[in-house]
Amino acid sequence: MKGRTAVTSATDIVPAPRSVREPSGRPGFALGADTALSAGPGTGTAERWLRATLGAAYGLSLPPVAAGASGGPGASAPEGGAVRLAVDGSLGAEAYRLDVSAGGGVEIRGGDAAGVFWGAQTLRQLLGPDAFRRAPVRPGAAPVVPAGSVEDAPRFGWRGVLLDVARHFLPKDGVLRFLDLMATHKLNVLHLHLTDDQGWRIEIARYPRLTEVGSWRARTKSGHRASPLWDDRPHGGFYTRDDLREIVAYAAARHITVVPEIDVPGHSQAAIAAYPELGNTDVVDTAALGVWDTWGVNPNVLAPTDAVLRFYEGVFEEVLEVFPAEFVHIGGDECPKDQWRASPTAQARIAALGLADEDELQSWFVRHFDTWLAARGRRLIGWDEILEGGLADGAAVSSWRGYAGGIAAARAGHDVVMCPEQQVYLDHRQDGGPDEPVPIGYVRTLEDVYRFEPVPPELTPREAARVLGTQANLWTEVMEDAARVDYQAFPRLAAFAEVAWSLLPAPAERDFAGFARRMTAHYGRLDALGVGYRPPSGPRPWQRRPGLPGRPIEGAPPNR
Repeated sequence: MKGRTAVTSATDIVPAPRSVREPSGRPGFALGADTALSAGPGTGTAERWLRATLGAAYGLSLPPVAAGASGGPGASAPEGGAVRLAVDGSLGAEAYRLDVSAGGGVEIRGGDAAGVFWGAQTLRQLLGPDAFRRAPVRPGAAPVVPAGSVEDAPRFGWRGVLLDVARHFLPKDGVLRFLDLMATHKLNVLHLHLTDDQGWRIEIARYPRLTEVGSWRARTKSGHRASPLWDDRPHGGFYTRDDLREIVAYAAARHITVVPEIDVPGHSQAAIAAYPELGNTDVVDTAALGVWDTWGVNPNVLAPTDAVLRFYEGVFEEVLEVFPAEFVHIGGDECPKDQWRASPTAQARIAALGLADEDELQSWFVRHFDTWLAARGRRLIGWDEILEGGLADGAAVSSWRGYAGGIAAARAGHDVVMCPEQQVYLDHRQDGGPDEPVPIGYVRTLEDVYRFEPVPPELTPREAARVLGTQANLWTEVMEDAARVDYQAFPRLAAFAEVAWSLLPAPAERDFAGFARRMTAHYGRLDALGVGYRPPSGPRPWQRRPGLPGRPIEGAPPNR
């Protein structure tokens, strides 16, 4: 090797680890052509990932420790040193310890396979931006890991991001890339929003028209729903079942769980356009409906009939074949009841079931799938509207309309994922300036997201234990491609990841200046990954969308 690349400090890690020790004056460990990789039982995901990423970035083979060489944790290193991976049952779930010394090489111990993998992510950050490239940019230079140790563990088990691929379709490769970006930030749940009024994105073999008809719309509203502008190009796409199996497997190799969302009973016009009998045919001419081409809350909802229940049972059977996740998201939000009020069929169903009103009819609909999923060893999760008319037994709640739904659910003994719109909907604008592209909602700056607190203070410790974690949501009505997703997500998703992973003080006491300093180093990593983030100084010229009207909301958002 001709030289060494600059050492990155462990104090620049994002999200912030629990403990960092960097002895001054001690040399770090230089990776070279003869550096070996020793992977203990249960560490295969980190082993393969390190060879694929660091191996490519530096042109290193990272061979396994040779037979007869000492490769176990704590053992002397083979010639050239080694990176050692091991599962250590004394550490907690997803926790890790990373130790580096010039003579001993690198050792990553994890409480489980995921912990080892997150330790490998930290190792990559310690090596600097070059480690985030796909080929060597400084051939012959030896990357150096600074000496010291990092001890770390996550605050929450659910550290999620919702990616809405229904409003604007993101091709498979874009989803795989997004999973890599999630792994970089130690996020571990991808909530994949697969169906809505504007598009159906999952192949269902027994119902081919869902993708033949439901995956394409003739045109698209440009900007907010009040905009007079249209993009007259057809828009669409869908994932085959093999595409989704690939996405699930790719995510699992990065210790990310993919939670699918199939919306019922609202947000369903794409399905009704494909199969008109799913709608309230005694109220509207559902055969005349197409895939919706604008945004907002759609009045066309599913009919509360046995035939519709059977249809969606068929859909969910195929969903379960592809997605092994414990949770399946059924939406349940923004379901207008006007058609049910006007429908003799719906009213007859309310009377036959002895229900009080249309809210209880929706609760009956949700409870049906809660029971159906539970019988198959899965759990239902839905938006906080599933509280209306009575909470479905065993269901978990995604609290999006502020904190109130999550508080009510936790107090009722239900698990909660906190994702309040006013705080962590990343489609909301990042600044109040005139150059912000298609400004939607409240201003949510990087600092605002950094000061978000997922656990409401009014919960008791027992109730707070019901908070599985937190999630940032990327709704894509005005995100037409991956570049726009990048812009809305980053750098705020890095701040959110720290909220979800790190043990931070109360919001007002958080060291945002220190986080901003660490982001200075992190921007170099994002640059190397090709992420089109919003610079601190504002959008670049090509990131703006002049003339496309949004819907900015002035003032501070409510905090509850």
